[in-house]
Parts: sequence; C-alpha cells; structure tokens
Amino acid sequence: MTERDREVVVRVEDLHKSFGHLEVLRGINMEVHRGEVVVVFGRSGSGKSTLLRCINFLEDPTRGTIEVAGIRLEGGHRTRHKRELIRQLRIRTGMVFQQFNLFPHMSVLDNVTEGPVIVKREARKEVEVRARDLLAQMGLEGHEHKRPAQLSGGKMQRVAIARALAMHPKLMLFDEPTSALDPELVGEVLKAMSALARSGMTMVIVTHELGFAFEIANRVVFLDEGTVAADGSPHDVLLKPEHPRLKSFVNRFHETADMLRPFLEKR
Repeated sequence: MTERDREVVVRVEDLHKSFGHLEVLRGINMEVHRGEVVVVFGRSGSGKSTLLRCINFLEDPTRGTIEVAGIRLEGGHRTRHKRELIRQLRIRTGMVFQQFNLFPHMSVLDNVTEGPVIVKREARKEVEVRARDLLAQMGLEGHEHKRPAQLSGGKMQRVAIARALAMHPKLMLFDEPTSALDPELVGEVLKAMSALARSGMTMVIVTHELGFAFEIANRVVFLDEGTVAADGSPHDVLLKPEHPRLKSFVNRFHETADMLRPFLEKR
C-alpha cells in the first residue's frame, strides 16, 4: 500500500446520535482510506443510514467528531463558522439516496450541471462537457434532454450518480441505492458502481447486496444496535463470521449463501 493509499479520507471518532431518548449510534469509530470501498450493512434500525447522514452532516451528531477530506467537525450546536465548514464538507462529498431526489422539472443534463454551476460557480459550458462525459460513462447517451419521469428507476439512479460525480467529490456515499428499484434494474446500477470502484473512487456504501459487497468491497462493516460489531475484509467477515447476530444475518440471505458456498467448500 502506497502513502497515497494510506491517506485517511474519512475519520469517525466516538460518534453518537440520539433522536430524543432513542440512541441510534453508540460510539462509532471508523476510518476510510483513499481509494477504499467500505460496505456498511446490518439489520433495519442498526444505524446504517444515520451513520451516512452524520458523515455529511445531514444529521448533526449528538457527540463525536467527523473528518472528511481534511474538514473536521464536532457534533453539537451549529455556529456560522460551523455552517461554512459543513458547506465545504458537502462540496467534497457526493451522496446517492434510496430515492433518486432528481429535480423533476429539469432535464437530465440540467440535473447534472446544476450543482457545479450554482454551488461552485463553474462555467456552464465547461460543466456541460463534463456532464455529458459522465452521462456517457453511466450509459445514458441520448437521454440528456429527457425529464426524470421519462426514465426507468435504474436510469434515474445512474443520473443521480452522475450528478454527484459532477461535483468532483473526494468521497461518495451510497444509501441503499438499489432498494427502491425493481429486481431487473438492480444490476445496471451495481455495474455502474463497480466501474466507479475500479476507477479508485473512495466509497462508503450502505446495502443489503452482500454478494455485491463481497465482489467490490475492500472492507465490510457490520452495525448492530448502533455499534460496530465487525469490521474487516469481506472474506473474514462474511465467510468466517464470529458475532452471533452477524452469523444469523448472513445466513438469512440465501442468495449470499449460494454465492459463498463454493468458497466454503474449498475450506
């Protein structure tokens, strides 16, 4: 591993998040290095989406520290200075949601160009060239002037990925990006994400697609009741689970079990 690969892009320290009396995150600590793909998984309610939303401060942590690409922030009350740091952090962070969150009244091309033009004040002509390249990478040539409602769910999610990439992020966050898709459309989004991983993009992905996690992740993190119950390589965590609830979770996914069986038979 080179010095560049060891660069920490995300550092989470003693992260707590409560909603009223409900404590969702209970002291999360994790690091993500440049070029790493980290998949976070766990039962519903384990805190996966909350963790992602805290990393880019869509949710303000109750306590703890988040650092993304050199921008370091403490949880707690917001000040004018903190709001500016959050803005800078979000510029460096792309996020793709379960729902596509595209602007329905804008064309595909305008959806992708809006952020760099408005937020970063880049020249529209230059941004459009980059946007067209990104859409081509996502297999969306010829769809630039369509509205989101004219596209399938898989295509809309790929537009959302292109929109996030147009901001030149240091980090990409994916919050269950295939959960709202029909099964036949899941593959095209996972294929686009796999290509992005191969390009060296730093990624944190919340997903139940454990076969996909085994294929592309450098590390997998299993959350259980707001804590990190397992953190390691896909081989170690998914093939040799030690935590009882992790064993139960993995075994519930028949598709994953079928994928793992050839590896288990070699042992």
